[in-house]
Amino acid sequence: MSEQARRRPPKPYRRPQKDPVRMLAFEALRAVDERDAYANLVLPPLLRKAREKGDFDGRDAALATELVYGTLRRQGTYDAIISACIDRPLREVDPPVLDVLALGAHQLLGTRIPTHAAVSASVELARVVLGDGRAKFVNAVLRKISAQDLDAWVAQVAPPYDKDPEDHLAVVHSHPRWVVSALWDSLGGGRAGIEELLAADNDRPEVTLVARPGRSTTEELAAATETVPGRWSPYAVRMAEGGEPGAIDAVKDGRAGVQDEGSQLVAIALANAPVDGSDARWLDGCAGPGGKAALLAALAAERGAALLASEKQPHRARLVERALAGNPGPYQVIAADGTRPPWRAGSFDRVLMDVPCSGLGALRRRPEARWRRRPDDLDSFAPLQRALLTEALSAVRVGGVVGYATCSPHLAETRVVVDDVLKKVGGAELIDARPLLPGVPALGDGPDVQLWPHLHGTDAMYLALLRRTA
Repeated sequence: MSEQARRRPPKPYRRPQKDPVRMLAFEALRAVDERDAYANLVLPPLLRKAREKGDFDGRDAALATELVYGTLRRQGTYDAIISACIDRPLREVDPPVLDVLALGAHQLLGTRIPTHAAVSASVELARVVLGDGRAKFVNAVLRKISAQDLDAWVAQVAPPYDKDPEDHLAVVHSHPRWVVSALWDSLGGGRAGIEELLAADNDRPEVTLVARPGRSTTEELAAATETVPGRWSPYAVRMAEGGEPGAIDAVKDGRAGVQDEGSQLVAIALANAPVDGSDARWLDGCAGPGGKAALLAALAAERGAALLASEKQPHRARLVERALAGNPGPYQVIAADGTRPPWRAGSFDRVLMDVPCSGLGALRRRPEARWRRRPDDLDSFAPLQRALLTEALSAVRVGGVVGYATCSPHLAETRVVVDDVLKKVGGAELIDARPLLPGVPALGDGPDVQLWPHLHGTDAMYLALLRRTA
């Protein structure tokens, strides 16, 4: 070292600067990881608090949302890339460090943020939340990642398709291998279809509104905000990107709501299914949080029918009450266990049983669910799903109709459940649901219906309609 270098005073320590956008994204990811929270529940209050403090404008909120959801959707791919850039197993890296690295990887590989800005902002975040020592590690890893684009990294870290198709697709499309396998079994067909489905799971879903009949109209919603018509439901409109549903009067009043078009179609099909005889008493046996119940109640009111909405968890029953408040027709909300119901057998003309499930059909909206679920979770849902469908068939009168629905395409939660219950219970038959959804393409061979994100732009909702015959 030269004499001049020895005499040069050390650079003064610079305190790290907090970036409100990246701090908020990091806080959301930590909540998802530490508390098993869902991003769609964690993020809105964080954004609202940031706006109240004056830290955020609309562009900041949009960037924070993209950082959180983009990082969660691509977590599997980013983990594989990060693993290739470090000299230890990924499980030995502290989770907060992994969150900062994944946020940085998404900025580098999944956004248009310039490389220098992505690296420097991530290192600054690391200095704030991890300390200067670990920030150096973050800096070194992200500089390695920045050497290639996403396509080059995927080509390097994903096994060849010819050697292991499922593992290849798992890395390329950021899904656990078992989920790839399950979705492929349910979808059938070759490579193209499953690639389109997995890619659709990683797309940002549209915000879809429902105009509850007799209470609001699609024209009212279109006049209140920028929208385009729904694809299949006559009550649906799709909001332009960046729109705020809570600012619309009809949504604030409960006359309209946010509801995926697949969920709307389930309620519509059940309401339109032919029944023999009276049509006065309807039941939603798993009504929480209330979206389908609100649409069913509105449809029932138009026919002079009454809806009983039942939900086991009291706090979710309160959400149902809020969703149904102001419905013009008669309805009642109760907190009750659908496997040990308080109603008498044969009491209802129409019954919807939208059962608890793995949620694999809503991975666009809850990307963290793909990393949280395990194959053995299906074993815990199976007895409950069978019990609920069995009680639904008991609740409906002869000539009435039951709708069995799940937000999952997994065969173990759909056709297998329906087939098993039909064999056990008897006195019921499947009816073709496809004619009840006119204009909706690619509904398969029937009689049940499976919707898909890549084919219908909806969650992967499943519906089987069963008529009680004896």
